[in-house]
Amino acid sequence: MRKSLVAALAALTVSAFAAGDVDARTLKFQASSSPGDWAHRFMTEGWQQKVGIMTGGEIEVEVLATKAVVPHRETVDAVANGILDGDMNAVSYFAGRDPAFGIIGDLIAGYDTPHQVRDFCHEGGGKEMLQKIYDTHWPDAIHVIGCGPYTKEALVSTVPIKGVEDLKGIKIRSPEGLAADVFRLAGASPVSIPFSEVYTSLDKGIVDAADASAFVNNEASGMHKVAKFPIYPGIHSMAVLQFIVNKDVWDGLSEAQQTILEVWYNAAYITMLRQADLQDRDLVAEHKAKGDITIIDWSKEDRQKFREIAVEAWENAAAKSDLAREALDTHLAYMKRIGLLD
Repeated sequence: MRKSLVAALAALTVSAFAAGDVDARTLKFQASSSPGDWAHRFMTEGWQQKVGIMTGGEIEVEVLATKAVVPHRETVDAVANGILDGDMNAVSYFAGRDPAFGIIGDLIAGYDTPHQVRDFCHEGGGKEMLQKIYDTHWPDAIHVIGCGPYTKEALVSTVPIKGVEDLKGIKIRSPEGLAADVFRLAGASPVSIPFSEVYTSLDKGIVDAADASAFVNNEASGMHKVAKFPIYPGIHSMAVLQFIVNKDVWDGLSEAQQTILEVWYNAAYITMLRQADLQDRDLVAEHKAKGDITIIDWSKEDRQKFREIAVEAWENAAAKSDLAREALDTHLAYMKRIGLLD
């Protein structure tokens, strides 16, 4: 009888796996990270596999590197048309479609911590605003699961920039758009340089400072070998990454599967945020112990002064479309609610 029971259970297990193989679906999401990046390895070496575990093999997830299927600025079209099941891309990449994407994607100098931006996205109306933008431009084609940054970028510099006044006359590498406008209003001279040329430009004195990436990524790129005065915690950028899914794909999932994707996404990015922060802190502590670079932390007063300068750039961007105006108003209401603005 025991042998018969074991055989029966084995047969059921094989049958279950066979059924899972038939019914299982792999959802392909293109991210903004490059192969080998810490953020990409975080998703592919452990986290993407959790969806299969949580769904009992009904759904598998594959997180693709940037440009794996389409260029990074075309992922939204690919999701809307079903070429990709979804994306985990930077929202600001689509600012050329509508400046509202730029305002939701990275409100330069707006927030102090990534947690504040994640809270804005999920509790302060940010996710709903992003959904409205998509519904306007791609009606009934895209479902927004979530949004938020996993880190705040540090600012690398070859000269000490101890506060807002020290920005005057500084040549700073910055992407075009809101970031460049804010630095310009603060008295700096923004220069548009590809990220691949940042190290050489700092080394040769073409720029004095650079809007680059998180402290841990700047360390990996060797920036601190030539830029000995990084500002940490950073003063400007927190790139918001979205998690969007094709609407038909989303509607085709069961309520349980939808809930699993929502919970998985939030758990993954909160864990990524915590790990990136700890790695940054560990590296900062190591450099302080060695004394090989001078890490600058702006005062609360200078951070507030920089935020007040940024408001003018925000308003200029908001004037470019009705959705951009509404997106900024959503930010402002939340920032006043948590005490960042009067």
